[in-house]
Amino acid sequence: MCVLNLFPAMDLDDGSLAKRRKTKLKVVDGDRQQQSTTTGMQTLPNEIVVDILSRLPITSLVQFKFVCKGWRGLAQDPVLAAELQRPCLILHCDFPIRNHLYFVDLSPHNQDKDKVKRLYVPFQTSMPEFDVVGSCNGLLCLSDSLYNDALYVYNPFTMDYIELPKSRQYPDQEVVFGFGSHPKTNEFKVVKIVYYRNTSSSSSSSSSGRARRVVYPQSDVQVFTLGTSAWRSLGKIPCQLVRRPAEALVSGRLHWVSRPRRNYPARRIMSFDLGDEEFREVPKPDSGGLNRCNFHLSVLKGCLAAAVYGNYGKLEIWVMKDYNVKESWTKELSIGAYMPKCLKIKSDRDRPLKIWKNASNGKAVRVLAVLDNGKILLEYKNRVLVSYDPRKAKFTDLVFQGIPQWFQTVVHAASFNWINSNTLP
Repeated sequence: MCVLNLFPAMDLDDGSLAKRRKTKLKVVDGDRQQQSTTTGMQTLPNEIVVDILSRLPITSLVQFKFVCKGWRGLAQDPVLAAELQRPCLILHCDFPIRNHLYFVDLSPHNQDKDKVKRLYVPFQTSMPEFDVVGSCNGLLCLSDSLYNDALYVYNPFTMDYIELPKSRQYPDQEVVFGFGSHPKTNEFKVVKIVYYRNTSSSSSSSSSGRARRVVYPQSDVQVFTLGTSAWRSLGKIPCQLVRRPAEALVSGRLHWVSRPRRNYPARRIMSFDLGDEEFREVPKPDSGGLNRCNFHLSVLKGCLAAAVYGNYGKLEIWVMKDYNVKESWTKELSIGAYMPKCLKIKSDRDRPLKIWKNASNGKAVRVLAVLDNGKILLEYKNRVLVSYDPRKAKFTDLVFQGIPQWFQTVVHAASFNWINSNTLP
């Protein structure tokens, strides 16, 4: 199903704008030919239109296609959509029970830089509990966190969305997701890695009653390409991944961290190429922090990055300058331990269970992005956003009006890009 929100009251192309348009009849060689008089907006050169749009905040940018038919056609240009993306943060709040999405506009033309605004999720009545699978080119992918059988792809600012068809389910399973597109094909794909076991397998608890981690020995990699009608199975995956959505999309590849094995405690970085649909291991340096057990992945200035947890709350940031080149791994920063002021007086007693599960290896800090001013954006304990100035080694707690009490941050590029119904089956 595809839903397109046209905001009728704001659509100047229907009703109010019609009064401004006039129709002329002109005679050419004895034939009557209808000629429409265009509006002033439609006659503007594209470069001027782009300059105007580049100065708009997110909430205004996504509405520009309602000005006139010419601009609506311009909005369907994928090149323009890429040029006019706006940096923002999506805050996923799963506390209380009903999930919510909020956003922080990071663009320089935003007049409400210190405010957090809530996003509308049009399909929330059918999926009140969800996880954010990933963000790519203005679109979000959300999965049902209760049953793992519903998936939606939607633009949180235009509110266009589609529900994906159901994929194969197993009675006893755990799922790892990924979402993204390849720059060469521009195809959006959802990757669903299912680990499962036969229902006749032994119980997941020991005889002493003490719980232990359930082992899922079998796997099934399923892929759905937007614009098609069914999922495809690619067979097994050669390793066990940490049960979190893909943490980084770089060079058309999704990236996860593997689970440590008994005879191989070091974690591996595994990639899935959205072009040829193959899994590959990304090389790590022979020595250094990346050979430690605990780290998470992110994207910094378009490069694959790894944040390595050290002793006493310290953090090392490694960056792969040239993708898939082992020797290009460089330790960019070492960040000391820090405790945001508000966390000193807050308790984790009421922390939602799901946020505990999805926290980055139980650590207190996540590296999110590099801001335009060169500062590093960090998230502490799913409660506080902090900027770190590497030149001054200074931390600054970021205060936003209306920020939820608990949240997980997703770096997002807001866009008027929507899911064209022509690409659907």
